[in-house]
Amino acid sequence: MTCNLLLVDDHSLIRAGVRALVQDIPGYAVIGEASDGAQLLEAVERLNPDIILLDLSMRGTGGLDALRQLKAARPQSKVLILSMHTDPQLIMQALEIGAHGYLLKDTTATELAQALDALRGNERYLSPAIAHTVINQALTQVQRNLPAERAETHNLTGRQLEILRLIVRGKSTREIAHGLGLSIKTVETHRSQVMKRLQIFDVAGLVLFAVREQIISLDD
Repeated sequence: MTCNLLLVDDHSLIRAGVRALVQDIPGYAVIGEASDGAQLLEAVERLNPDIILLDLSMRGTGGLDALRQLKAARPQSKVLILSMHTDPQLIMQALEIGAHGYLLKDTTATELAQALDALRGNERYLSPAIAHTVINQALTQVQRNLPAERAETHNLTGRQLEILRLIVRGKSTREIAHGLGLSIKTVETHRSQVMKRLQIFDVAGLVLFAVREQIISLDD
């Protein structure tokens, strides 16, 4: 079944470029475009896309405001941020508001396909190019908010810790399975168990937890 996409960017050339990339990815089709937040909400209601590719820098209603409005109106919407910005606070903010993934605009067609596959499979995707930036921001937040504290023992198994580290670094389930020599189903099971045990179901939260518990560091 084809996965339908909505492109949201105020530059027509960018939209054309992304559309061209998507045309070469089997199983995906661009069914609509929008150039601002107001058009985004209207297009989502009219077209009901499976995934929304959203820019953060738009005239009028900015990307973050548009994301807030979208999540308020349709919290189930899957949103992949496609942006040129690498500011850690902006990235964390987008993830905390409800974006399911964050990808840089200079990405390759291969990485775009990986991100779309992740969201289509109800996963989240964080570009490896900005994973270090997000970890750094998370570390800063933890040091500011919990300067002398550690969370309670996480009680994760060795394999679960290994998979958590890879998730935080932005690896997809397929990449984790290939790297560890496991089946995709096994990795999905471990991933679900980690999130249920920690009661954390988003990338930003997992990053904060992993840094706070010293499961991952800036040297990783």
